[in-house]
Amino acid sequence: MKRDIYRDLIDWRKSDNRKPLILQGARQVGKTYILKEFGVSNYKNVAYVNFEESERLASVFSGDLKPGKILEGLQFYLNKEISRQDDLLILDEIQRVPRAITSLKYFAEEMPELSICAAGSLLGVMLNEESFPVGKVTFLDLHPMTFTEFLRGIGCAGLADAIRDYNIGTPLPDMAHQVLWERWKQYLVVGGLPEAVKCFAENGDDVFRACSKVRLIQKDLLDSYMADIAKHSGKIKAMHIERLWKNTVEQLARNQDGSSQKFKFRDAIPGIRGYEKLAGPLDWLEKANLATRVSIVESIQLPLKSLRHENTFKLLFFDTGLLTNMAEIPASTLLQYGFGSYQGYLAENYVAQEFKAAGVESLFCWQGRTSEIEFLLQNAQGVLPVEVKSGKVIHSKSLSVYEAKYSPSRSYMLSARNISSGNLRCHVPIYMAGRLADMNNRSEIPIT
Repeated sequence: MKRDIYRDLIDWRKSDNRKPLILQGARQVGKTYILKEFGVSNYKNVAYVNFEESERLASVFSGDLKPGKILEGLQFYLNKEISRQDDLLILDEIQRVPRAITSLKYFAEEMPELSICAAGSLLGVMLNEESFPVGKVTFLDLHPMTFTEFLRGIGCAGLADAIRDYNIGTPLPDMAHQVLWERWKQYLVVGGLPEAVKCFAENGDDVFRACSKVRLIQKDLLDSYMADIAKHSGKIKAMHIERLWKNTVEQLARNQDGSSQKFKFRDAIPGIRGYEKLAGPLDWLEKANLATRVSIVESIQLPLKSLRHENTFKLLFFDTGLLTNMAEIPASTLLQYGFGSYQGYLAENYVAQEFKAAGVESLFCWQGRTSEIEFLLQNAQGVLPVEVKSGKVIHSKSLSVYEAKYSPSRSYMLSARNISSGNLRCHVPIYMAGRLADMNNRSEIPIT
């Protein structure tokens, strides 16, 4: 499974001012796999320790945190020498031992020649700010596999390259567009968790059979996430977090008008009302990377975060495949469907997932009196509206209202249509959402 983050790991390895690296992300997104693959391909040896596998490891970080002492303890534990210049040290599930995270500060200062990569799934949940060696580590985030990573994972690298290299200003060949659209619908079923993608790739000669196998794997993955919630948040809080997580899907699936709506606190958890009482479970889900918040703004000015209200937002799911599973949407419905309004929230959830993976840290949408723009992108030219359509319908009253009110330098509509561009509005296939976000990050405005 080739991942785009591999390039970032190579850049980190070559950096003249390399610091210990912490790879963050939800469970099951492939953190351990990519670090091991990176280590095997770029270092003489890989020294791997997992803090969940042995409680004895915590004793290595008791007492003082001298790097030499810690390295000696790890060598005894692994029963092998660790070369400071030639080996990669991987500290997995590092959130289990906060002092191990604190020790990274001293490795950065006293032993910078040693390459250290740490991975953690619940860092934001289990640790406080005092545990982090601020300014002494490099952070990278790993998300579920994007659509282009999915394409590579199922043996369609040529299609992935076409998206990566294409100029969003020139229509794709019709055949390429049709094939990508069909693959995108498959992605909505499979999602981006590597185990599900691997299963689909291995059984891809029969798509419906492959999807049935994927659904079984997704149920196991969902059970493992529920077990994590129970294990790491306490009995009462775990029930609230689990109920809120399920309610996120229920609220999305309840919308019949084509898009997700403002998250409703009433009845999200029976007997608990109001943002203040739900803030804890909401923060837990976000910090565990299991839910994505899209802040709603009613006016436009930079920075958008200055307009954000804590209790006014949409709540989306972190993986589209698990979302369609939890919503109990049959795979056949997605694969055979031409798409329409009642499943519009799936398209919106997909775009949010791609934007996050492309490095858009905070997501925003705009709502007027009777209009809504699903996403707003910020760059040096200002705020650019992005409307999401789940089918080929391109008429948009909301986008016209926004353009008339705020006069953006560019507007985008993501839909099932091929690329087309005018003086202001650009139509982009929805499967290219990640490419659009990447171009925005680089301030590369498409050619008209």
